[in-house]
Amino acid sequence: MIKLLLSDVDGTLVGPDKSLAPSTVEAVHAMHDAEIHFAVTSGRPPRGMEMLVDPLAIRAPLAGFNGGLFVEPGMDVIDEHLVPDDLAAQALELIESFDLSVWVYQARERFVRDPDGPHVARETHTVQFPPTVVGSFDDVATRVAKIVGVSDDHDAVAAAESAAHAQLGDHVSASRSQPYYLDVTHPQANKGCVVQFLSERYALATDEIATIGDMPNDVLMFAHSGLSIAMGNAHREVQRAARHVTTANDDDGFATAVERFILRRGG
Repeated sequence: MIKLLLSDVDGTLVGPDKSLAPSTVEAVHAMHDAEIHFAVTSGRPPRGMEMLVDPLAIRAPLAGFNGGLFVEPGMDVIDEHLVPDDLAAQALELIESFDLSVWVYQARERFVRDPDGPHVARETHTVQFPPTVVGSFDDVATRVAKIVGVSDDHDAVAAAESAAHAQLGDHVSASRSQPYYLDVTHPQANKGCVVQFLSERYALATDEIATIGDMPNDVLMFAHSGLSIAMGNAHREVQRAARHVTTANDDDGFATAVERFILRRGG
């Protein structure tokens, strides 16, 4: 029996317009009624998930930065895994060598050099707080929770990801949260570790935890959970890694998954 569902946010829990569908809210409350824990994890900062807490009555820790920062729903920090300062400098240099724009995240701040750069406005809409514009990252490259390389050249983003694996190895986690985003975090800041954290927090076997997501960085949490669900809008490789596939995030995919595979009310 599933006792906890861990959900990705963008592309999974929210729709393409970043809103919560009424069916999603109803599905989460149905899980609460069934005494099934509900938790979220995302490449977003915790501050960028705060708007989900009240409508979904979230009581579990929020795992921001793919597990780089765990906070209570009231935003009190529980645990953190930050990028070591020397590796942050190396990652910045590597990402810029592929002509990607760069964002630097600390616990509550997001720094950019170009406020009109690719996807800056989209990210501001998503996380609901503006970036701080800096001339250089030299003074903010400490206590870094996440570095993001951004480009609409998806091949360049994929190449930067491969280079990060080759040059930085297991000293960081480097994965694409979207085709145009490369997230670099502490090696323990990955969604597989989020499953392990929640398993310990709630004294659950990982077989009692279900996971749902849509991107390659969700596959690791699939591997650590007893039941994995890919969204209908997920990449094919992500769908192949999951036990079940639901409909897309613009077609009540999250609610459908909860009904069929968590609450088991459907076929």
